[in-house]
Amino acid sequence: MAGSNPAFSSSPAFSSNPQTAAQLRSTAPQMSAEQLDELYGRPAASPVETDRMTYEDTIVKTVVSFAVLLAGAAVGWIVPVLALPAALIGFVLALVNIFKKKPSPALVLSYAVFEGIFVGGISYTFSQMYDGIVTQALLGTLGVVGVTLALFASGKVRASKRATKIFLVAMIGYAAFSLVNMGLMLFGVTDTQFGLRDVTFMGIPLGAIIGVVVVLLAAYSLVLDFDNVKTGVERGAPRIYGWTAAFGIMVTVVWLYLEILRLIAIFRSE
Repeated sequence: MAGSNPAFSSSPAFSSNPQTAAQLRSTAPQMSAEQLDELYGRPAASPVETDRMTYEDTIVKTVVSFAVLLAGAAVGWIVPVLALPAALIGFVLALVNIFKKKPSPALVLSYAVFEGIFVGGISYTFSQMYDGIVTQALLGTLGVVGVTLALFASGKVRASKRATKIFLVAMIGYAAFSLVNMGLMLFGVTDTQFGLRDVTFMGIPLGAIIGVVVVLLAAYSLVLDFDNVKTGVERGAPRIYGWTAAFGIMVTVVWLYLEILRLIAIFRSE
């Protein structure tokens, strides 16, 4: 199944289409009978030795990416004024990584640096308004990621075509709401901290209701990411695409963290 995360959907390495997978593996040169006989006589090669994507290698790349992101976050925490320019550079690097045909470790790690600076700056800003909120958001993010991964690994949660369609519709609606809300705030139509999110519905801030739904959307996005990694490994995608997986998971986890951070801020502002 093609996931909704553009980091995965733009790459044929994570396609579940058998024809696409066959084309991806068809680049090996033709061998003579003698070469094949020699090849069969050799010890069995591991996926790493055949330059194929593995879970272990993908995990290592993902951990390295998050380590770089955390280093960037430390810089952003110390110099929060860098958050806005880092966000713009990170956005450009994200687009480059999404549309680049072959993943580049340097570009993925560069994105991690600037995205980390942005996250660190935003986190510092929220921490000045609400004591302990960053720790709460981090624990919440780790909890959601851990539970989602455990459910996926156990087979209790899987991506489905129907759920993915609902997810895409909900994401379009959320994106439209966010753009409208941002426009209203920029043009001074609303002067509250979170714009339309501060509007109450039956005594509950609209942002709290939307925030809970968006956290669930981010959790499902993680399911799609894990499903794409599973597809890449099973289809024998080239090892380099482990960086694409790391990038996609990093984008989703950062989104999840920021949404939880804002959700907690909305609850604590009441």
